[in-house]
Amino acid sequence: MKWFWVLGLVALSEALVTIPLKKIKPLRERLREKNLLKDFLEKHPHSAIYKYFDNPQIEAISSEPLRNFLDLAYIGTIGIGTPPQDFDVIFDTGSTDLWVPSIYCFSPACTNHNAFNPLLSSTYQFLGQSISITYGTGSMKGFLSRDVVKVAGMLDVNQDFGLSTLEPGEFMDKAPFDGILGLAFPSIGFKKTTPVFDNLWKQGLISQNLFAFYLTGKEDNSSVVMFGGVDPSYYTGNLQWIPLTKTTYWQFTIDSISMNKRIIGCQGGCQGILDSGTSLLVGPEYTVLNIQRVINARTSYGGEYIMNCNAMTTLPDIIFTINGVDYPVPATAYIRKESSACYSNFDALPQGFYGQNWIVGDVFMRLYFSVFDRENNRIGLAPAAKI
Repeated sequence: MKWFWVLGLVALSEALVTIPLKKIKPLRERLREKNLLKDFLEKHPHSAIYKYFDNPQIEAISSEPLRNFLDLAYIGTIGIGTPPQDFDVIFDTGSTDLWVPSIYCFSPACTNHNAFNPLLSSTYQFLGQSISITYGTGSMKGFLSRDVVKVAGMLDVNQDFGLSTLEPGEFMDKAPFDGILGLAFPSIGFKKTTPVFDNLWKQGLISQNLFAFYLTGKEDNSSVVMFGGVDPSYYTGNLQWIPLTKTTYWQFTIDSISMNKRIIGCQGGCQGILDSGTSLLVGPEYTVLNIQRVINARTSYGGEYIMNCNAMTTLPDIIFTINGVDYPVPATAYIRKESSACYSNFDALPQGFYGQNWIVGDVFMRLYFSVFDRENNRIGLAPAAKI
């Protein structure tokens, strides 16, 4: 069975810039008219340019390009230490902590990935506290450390993070990334530590207490996570705001899941978690089995649900209704094609696992630009722009 990442399901562990308000054509529009926009963005991928685009109220935004690995994971690069040692990480809204492999780990997963060497960093501090994290598809054990972390061009000083000494099983061994940078709430993180995003805010490195994701299906660096502001050129229409029901994961209420105005899941409402570290749409077993039946998906030998590829053009949208607003997920999104076969992008949690919550992953986030607003404990969604 092919891997999909469910990182944050059960993560357990102990500059203001003002632009004059005069009528000028936005830089993005002027570049687009001259067919120069793509080249400009490739040469200037970071925050300095975003504030000059379409909204005069946009403040400085720091951003990190993300590489789409086979629609399974979105990977960015951070630096740890002085001088920085680079690591590919998942920016994961389904967990809280930052960790990477250490040179003291001899698990196969560690030997196959970049490992942090404390002896090569002049700013490293050993904290000594042992740590252990269990994810939906793997785990790690190690110890707590502190150092400078460079993320999206910003220098986050005195950042606590984990260094693994044990990564059992095949989960991380096969992963296309070295470690994980969590973006959920401090309440589910390492005890008595401050997560990366909270430190960015406390150190005054970002001007707004929020971050956002723009994910695409392109297997390049066109996806992005942005910190401290929102660039409206990445979405269409208006952001619709959804209040959180808990401040642990990014959890909210789903009113219903329907097809052709008939409810096929989440009858009477249920809880959802918007999770950039999960690739699929994952829900309670009995509900997902019902959806698989409705879309005529059948179990394959590998455990995945296989479908007739013609269904991508014949099946209707599946509607996630959230806070009174409908969010259509078309068949081209909830069905994926690989070579000559097609598969369902719904998957089931084992019965009783993590209650009745839905884990709303990258399948959904590719359709909807997502803002994670810590200041107001809410999520903003809008249709993703075609850039």
